[in-house]
Amino acid sequence: MKTHPLLEHAVAKGNPVIEGETATFLWQGRAAPRLIDDLSDWETSPRKLERVAPGLWFVTLTLPLNAYLEYAFIDSKTGERLPDPLNPKRIWNGINAYNHYFYMPKGKPSPYADRNPAAASGDVTRHEIPAGDFFATKTRTVYLYRPPVQEAVPLLVVYDGADYLKRGKLNIIADNLIARGRVRPFAMALVPNGRQARTLEYACSDVTLGFLMEKVLPLAREHLNLSPFDGGAYGVLGASLGGLMALYTGIRLPGVFGKVLSQSGAFRIAEHEFVLTELVCHLPRPALQVWMDVGRFEWLLACNQEMHALLESKDYAVTYREFSGGHNYTSWRDDVARGLEMLFKNN
Repeated sequence: MKTHPLLEHAVAKGNPVIEGETATFLWQGRAAPRLIDDLSDWETSPRKLERVAPGLWFVTLTLPLNAYLEYAFIDSKTGERLPDPLNPKRIWNGINAYNHYFYMPKGKPSPYADRNPAAASGDVTRHEIPAGDFFATKTRTVYLYRPPVQEAVPLLVVYDGADYLKRGKLNIIADNLIARGRVRPFAMALVPNGRQARTLEYACSDVTLGFLMEKVLPLAREHLNLSPFDGGAYGVLGASLGGLMALYTGIRLPGVFGKVLSQSGAFRIAEHEFVLTELVCHLPRPALQVWMDVGRFEWLLACNQEMHALLESKDYAVTYREFSGGHNYTSWRDDVARGLEMLFKNN
């Protein structure tokens, strides 16, 4: 029996079948699963597949040519995830499952995310420090990145630091940017979140700011050759709730953290707006440099657009970018170099 040409293409080159701006997802079987993906807000709006031939089902999406998309098939009755036999590319979603993924023809991973043997590598060290009265646990882990230079350098504090190291390849990106002269060298203090306590720690928490100032910065000064933070020379980076907390950190401590990099900031959850919005509206404008980026496929797009408009209306120095991706570390990894280049540009 003759094979359907779409299936032949998928067997040869993988799922989905990409033609121009369209991506056609195929499934072989007696019944069709549902498709969940970045664009459909995952389980919120599963997509129905249509029958194209006996035992062959499909659904077609139109995407930007530079898009990166993660997706999964789920059983239409049980909601159980089903592996895609036509696409072996999988990535952990950071919560509870693996997603399949692909790039459209003009999309590609960040060129800075792969280790360059010719680039000097910075050192990453792990430290356990007393949590004091700031958190319920006795100790907290902090990772320090020392760039491959001798001179004193500014510091970048990174929320969700373990994820940015493992999934965001942030130390490798920093090595490559420094080696190519794209940024001035900088050090990093990468602070993992408190797991179940993450929302409490990142929802505009002054306790978290106290931990940074009283515990993290002294640790960084002890082990790294840091330049003074006078005039807000240090930076802060975060994604999602970490992106909210990054901007909050800059507004509350602008004399230290004058460079803010917020990726897909969770500036509103459902209908709840955080105190950050009121601070932007009513406090005198601090001297901050702000970089914001957000995916066109994610549910936080609207609140990022609104925060960007609010910052501009208050005359903040803000640079804003929308990328063709969703709410995931691959998208943040692929875009973060742009923000680092702006905030730590090599004058």
